Amino acid sequence: MKPAPFRYADPGTLDEALAVLSAEGAGAKVLAGGQSLLPLLSMRLAAPATLVDINRVPGLDSVEVTGDGVTVGALVRHNALLRDGAAARVQPLLARATANVAHPAIRNRGTTVGSIAHADPSGEMTSVLALTDGSVTVATPDGAETVGWRDLFVGPLETSLHGPAVVTSAHFSALPPRSGTAFAEVARRKGDYAVCGAGVVVTLDEDRRVAAVRASYVSVGLTPEVHDLTDAVVGKPVDGADWSAAGALARTLVDPDSDLHASADYRRLLVGVLTERTLASAAAEAAGRAA
Repeated sequence: MKPAPFRYADPGTLDEALAVLSAEGAGAKVLAGGQSLLPLLSMRLAAPATLVDINRVPGLDSVEVTGDGVTVGALVRHNALLRDGAAARVQPLLARATANVAHPAIRNRGTTVGSIAHADPSGEMTSVLALTDGSVTVATPDGAETVGWRDLFVGPLETSLHGPAVVTSAHFSALPPRSGTAFAEVARRKGDYAVCGAGVVVTLDEDRRVAAVRASYVSVGLTPEVHDLTDAVVGKPVDGADWSAAGALARTLVDPDSDLHASADYRRLLVGVLTERTLASAAAEAAGRAA
C-alpha cells in the first residue's frame, strides 16, 4: 500500500517546527528517523495531514555524557549511540539494548528518541528509559518541560503529550556504583520484534551481597514497567544467589497478552528464563565492578 496524501514541512528551527505543529493541530506528526512512522503510513494505520520533518533543526544530534547520566538528542541515530563508548561506560544498557534494535540499515536511520516517542511496548528503548528511571525533554510553545517515564507512557503507541510538542532529548540515568547490567531477547528471526526481551540491573552492597535487583521487559506489557525482584535474593552473596528464584518471582509479576506471535503462557515462561540468565550475567559484572 501507499500512504494517504499528506503535506510536508521541513522547518529549519525548533520555533518554526512548533509553529507548524500549532497551525496544523492534531493532524500533524513529527518525523525524525521515520523507521517506526513510515511503515504505519504505508499500511495506512496512520494518516496525518502533515509531516513535520525536524532533520534540519540544529542542536538535536548530540549525545551528552556526564556523571549523572546520558542525554540523547532527538536526531541521534541508533548506530551513533551504539558506537558511543563514553555513553556505554556511564550506562551500559544503552549499547546492549541498542544492539538488539532491528537491523543495521534501520539503526543507521532510526532515532533512539523517536523510538521512545513512538511508545511501542515492543521497542527496546522504551524499556531502557524505564529501567534507568529516565525522562524526556519536550519543547512546547510555552517552553521546555521534563516528563518522567512513568508519566510519559499511557498505552500502546500512546503518550501523555498533547498539542504542539517536540521531544528534543531523552535522559538515561547513570549506572549506580557496584552495579551490573544485562539485556537479552528472543525473536523469531534476528532483528524481528522481540517475542520477549529482558533488561536487568543488579546492585551489590559493600560486602558483595545483593542489595537491589530490577528488571524491565519488552513485548510483555502494554506500557513499560519496572519490576523489583530484590526480595527473591536480597542479602545473598553474589556468588551464591539463586537467580532462578528471581525468575520465578518475575513470572508472577507480569501480565502478558497472547497474540499471533506467542501465547501469554509462553511469554511468561520466557520472562522467567531470560530473567535468570540476564541476572547471572549482570551479577558477574557487578562483582567485577565491586572488586
